Amino acid sequence: MINAIYGKKIGMTQVFAEDDTVVPVTVIQAEPNVVCQVKTAATDGYEAVQMGFGYVKPRRVNKPMQGHFDKQGTEPKRYLREVRVEDASEHHVGDEQTVAAFNEVKKVDVTGTSKGKGFAGVMKRYGFRGGPGGHGAHFHRAPGSVGQCATPSRVFKGLRLPGHMGCDTVTVRNLEVVRVDEEQNLILVKGAVPGGKNAIVRVRMA
Repeated sequence: MINAIYGKKIGMTQVFAEDDTVVPVTVIQAEPNVVCQVKTAATDGYEAVQMGFGYVKPRRVNKPMQGHFDKQGTEPKRYLREVRVEDASEHHVGDEQTVAAFNEVKKVDVTGTSKGKGFAGVMKRYGFRGGPGGHGAHFHRAPGSVGQCATPSRVFKGLRLPGHMGCDTVTVRNLEVVRVDEEQNLILVKGAVPGGKNAIVRVRMA
């Protein structure tokens, strides 16, 4: 059984629940994912299936990728991702994974790439309190003292300092599946998921 599907984050909206409460949801459009390759322990050392999704123009497919698709006998896809399975021999090239597999699923884990924020200081990046705002203070948004004494006379690794923020792989666990629309290939999950609009996300059964 393939327990995941890849799709595109459309954005956020709100729907009404059965008790007339407003539920904030993220809309994920997951077109049918096609199995483009089956990887077994005998041939590749592990059990997995390669999923392809997204339309791509033929002239956009380079020769190595075209050879890969020709060997498997499938149509070129824009994105290729792998999903681990217990027994890959149960699946075949050309099989499709659709949102219909999530009709009876109550909770999912959504993985995506968070929005990039560029270079950020410690207050924005880690929530440091900062120094006094005024009254002659010269310490406002700096991290404070980070050095050590004569022993060991160095700065320890892993210290929270300014740097690049965002563009990280983030997984939000146990999101409630509010609605599944098979006609439009949509999954509505309660709450927010990582990434901006049109970002690629993985929806996995929790």
